[in-house]
Amino acid sequence: MEKKIQIKQPKYQVIAEDIAAKIVEKKYVVGEKIYARSSLASQYSVSSETARRAIAVLQDLNIVEATKGSGVVIVSYENAAKYIQRLTGVKSIRDLQKQLTDSIERQIDELHHFQDTLGEMVNRTSRYQSINPFVPFQIDITDNCPFLSKNVGEINFWQETGATIIGIKKDHELIVSPGPYATLSAGDTLFFIGKEECYSNVKHFLQLESNNFQSDSI
Repeated sequence: MEKKIQIKQPKYQVIAEDIAAKIVEKKYVVGEKIYARSSLASQYSVSSETARRAIAVLQDLNIVEATKGSGVVIVSYENAAKYIQRLTGVKSIRDLQKQLTDSIERQIDELHHFQDTLGEMVNRTSRYQSINPFVPFQIDITDNCPFLSKNVGEINFWQETGATIIGIKKDHELIVSPGPYATLSAGDTLFFIGKEECYSNVKHFLQLESNNFQSDSI
């Protein structure tokens, strides 16, 4: 699985935002001097170059003024507030983008899981069919059947159709593995297994109309 890409802001932007936020919070006031670049570098555990870039961002926005030998002076509360307000909007968009990205990644993961599960199901189905080639069917016995009240063994059901009866539903009772002495009655539902061609054999043998036959899986 591929590693997720993490998006991070440049460190100098983080420092610039933090200083502007402190101005808005009145921790720094207009006219006040803040740390020199070397002190900022030490405070934020960054290089002097990174600290210089942070001050350059604030200076471009007319939030601070940096003069050689005089340090960095706060010059505008209003510009700092505008900067923070704009960043809030940008962060909201970033949050929405992240939520969308996370949602897409979750959907991709779920799709991969679905594909894996589908592949496993196909493999298992193929293995099952290779081991057990019989298909389950069911059929309703009608008045047209010539073997009503006769038992299964007497009519040589398996020999004539190649199908094995695994259950007979009579009214609200299901008889499982009924054996050769089970009798057939109109209204019974016959459950049997066999190769695919056996269903037509059963229908023909019991003389049932095609619209009464069901080849649904049990």
